[in-house]
Amino acid sequence: MMKKILKCLLLLLFGLWMSPSLFAQELIKPKDCSSYTVEGNVVTFHCDAGAKLQLKFNSSSVVRIWFDPSGELKRSNPSFAVVNEALEDVGKITVNDEPSSFEIYTSKLRVRLHKKDMQLLIYDKWQKLIFSDYQDRGHESDGTRVVAHKVLRSDEQFYGLGEKTGPLNRRGRSYKMWNSDRPCYSTQEDPLYKSIPFFMSSYNYGVFLDNTYKTEFKFGTESDEFYSFEAPGGAFIYYFIYGKDYKDIQSQYIALTGKPIMPPKWAFGFAQSRGMYTKEDQALEIAAEFRKRQIPIDIIYQDIGWTQWLQDFNWREGNYKNPKAMLTELQGNGFKMILSQDPVISQANKKQWQEANDKGFLVKDSRTGKAYDMPWPWGGNCGIVDFTIPEVADWWGELQQKPLTDGAHGFWTDMGEPAWSNEEDTDRLYMQHHIGMHDEIHNVYGFTWDKVVKEQFEKRNPNKRVFQMTRAAYAGLQRYTFGWSGDSGNGADVLQGWGQFANQVAVGISAGLGGIPFWTTDITGYCGDITDYPAMAELYTRWMQFGIFNPLSRAHHEGDNAVEPWLFGEVAEKNAKTAIELKYQLFPYLYTYGRQAYDTGLPILRGLFMEYPDDDQAVKVEDQFIFGQELLVAPVLKKGERVKRLYLPEGEWIDFNDKKTTYFGGETIAYRAPLHVIPMFVKKGSIVPMMPVMQYIHEKADYPLQAHIFPNYEGEDASFTLYEDDGESLDYQKDVFSQTGFTCTTTDTGYSMEITPQDQGYSPAAGRNIVLYFHIENAPQEVKVDGQSAANKRSLFEDVALANNSQEIAWSWNEETGECMVRFPDNRKKVMISINGK
Repeated sequence: MMKKILKCLLLLLFGLWMSPSLFAQELIKPKDCSSYTVEGNVVTFHCDAGAKLQLKFNSSSVVRIWFDPSGELKRSNPSFAVVNEALEDVGKITVNDEPSSFEIYTSKLRVRLHKKDMQLLIYDKWQKLIFSDYQDRGHESDGTRVVAHKVLRSDEQFYGLGEKTGPLNRRGRSYKMWNSDRPCYSTQEDPLYKSIPFFMSSYNYGVFLDNTYKTEFKFGTESDEFYSFEAPGGAFIYYFIYGKDYKDIQSQYIALTGKPIMPPKWAFGFAQSRGMYTKEDQALEIAAEFRKRQIPIDIIYQDIGWTQWLQDFNWREGNYKNPKAMLTELQGNGFKMILSQDPVISQANKKQWQEANDKGFLVKDSRTGKAYDMPWPWGGNCGIVDFTIPEVADWWGELQQKPLTDGAHGFWTDMGEPAWSNEEDTDRLYMQHHIGMHDEIHNVYGFTWDKVVKEQFEKRNPNKRVFQMTRAAYAGLQRYTFGWSGDSGNGADVLQGWGQFANQVAVGISAGLGGIPFWTTDITGYCGDITDYPAMAELYTRWMQFGIFNPLSRAHHEGDNAVEPWLFGEVAEKNAKTAIELKYQLFPYLYTYGRQAYDTGLPILRGLFMEYPDDDQAVKVEDQFIFGQELLVAPVLKKGERVKRLYLPEGEWIDFNDKKTTYFGGETIAYRAPLHVIPMFVKKGSIVPMMPVMQYIHEKADYPLQAHIFPNYEGEDASFTLYEDDGESLDYQKDVFSQTGFTCTTTDTGYSMEITPQDQGYSPAAGRNIVLYFHIENAPQEVKVDGQSAANKRSLFEDVALANNSQEIAWSWNEETGECMVRFPDNRKKVMISINGK
């Protein structure tokens, strides 16, 4: 009999566990919100059983929503992500007490809360429903767990959550936030290294769930009628952000969580790395080979083996004979060196371990009160440095300054999940940090580390930009660091890594949506032994052709798998060199969008859905991106593909490779893309600033500034405002910079060009030329500069001195390419150019 009873109980429990509907019924649903209090811009609704729902109006379009079933409205730590809640002065909020609901109005929103079932609905000012709780299930709880269910429209699409695999559109999928070290992750694997719980909806709103625990997002996986997001513990706080489009929503998210820091200018150059880059002679040899082969490069990385011990920041004995001399030599040849650091102290590093342990600087084990014993992939078992202890900052800052004083230029912070503390590693939950247990701190551990690295760098290197690139992070990371997508590629067979490579396009676009505009993939993929370089050459080439459009372009691979361009054969080397040279030519354009990213938080790699949200076909595109705003790039992502089928949105698009073939938008085209070609287009009515190829960024300080003009239709303008600064200091944060406005108007007789410089405490190098390339159909009859006829110098295109500067004002026409070149000195004065005949 007892066996039967036990069997019945087990079946019952199993049935309850397997039944989501029954489980959901156990969640508590607050009802009867019958009263409220108002304090300035904060309204707190008092509901049954002591629950409270608080709305804070950060602006007319941003509302902080805080649900607490206990009614305490307390949090254990201030927000790690949000640094600015005072987005706009909305004054004191007025609540309209209606018979069945409470209503609140702003200049942009109408917020309604039903009294009976605590259903929250948010409309725009035209009474269109934007965002709504799903029936009476808007906020449910079970102990410390809170789940929010929201209405899901049949045509609603979702984008965001930072670096996530799979399609850009998150609808129909579920995701977790739990920073995880997933080497060689698949195209569907989740979670990954970063936790950025911010997403945007096609219904003109975004949601940022400001909770550091293992939150979950289910975009219609449980029902066609609702989606949900939840947290197992901590304060359940989320921000509703209404905007006219995705860009507007993104900018408001960045206003909440802080502006991205700008990298130093050299960070926009090419970088070479390898897991076993850990030797002085090797670094000098690689650098010399790049210069010998005239392949542009700015940065050489050193992986974690550069240091003597984890993590004492001393150069490894035997590997480095004279690191200061090495760094001086590299600097003289235009190279910067970036060093890896891990957030641990190896127990084998007895002196430093004892020091850290004695000072109490290591994360504790809550069971023993002693330093947590963490297995580490190398260096033996370690102690995890607790960066939430205030005193740790100066201690760590003094250590990391040692190689910086020697001449190193920055760090990449690796393994900050911390590594080997993934979902399945439940023992890590016994880790006790100074400010909380690991279930709360896990997702912000790397974040607290990066904060220390950045702030200590700036403290000890005044008015100098930090270079720091990280793997593990939380929302708001953009204030301290840049990002890369971790260990991509196919570890089992590197040659089968095409799928992982292709998905890096979507991963990179999504990273930008999470506030990481300065980002890179590991070009070639980190994972997999390369045993057949000729067989790898095609994947290497195509990965490079995508990677050079990453704002921070780094080639990197695991172990001693070398991935320098010349190893893959002459053809691959030539194609890689051409791609890297293109990156350098586009530096003025890229750097300008770097400044825009600082000002607005807008990504540099943008999904087509962001620029063309009303184009039904564009929003479906996953394998192309807008680079900045004027350029569209459709990298080849399939093995053996030589004809790329791609979609061009509305307007006219000009082939950037020949700068004259025009395609009509709104259509899918077949574009020939042999191995040396990157499908790339510029929108008609655009101006793209460029520079000559240099071996490192600004090798020649007074390089001639080039601008390619693709004029608009008659009576319309093409314009671009170039941004420049010193590229090294923090003066950009004080708006010390230079701008040069370019505006080309198409007239009935030709083209009128106005160039308007504006220097705000910074001026470009004196004596440089400005060289304009007008891409037009017919040879001009006359070119005037400030009303004076310019000399027609027929040899201008072939002039070998073009990369130098001249006081001569001249123009020339190239019949074959359809280009009119105009060259004149940049005297930082307004210049008017007219081209007669078109």
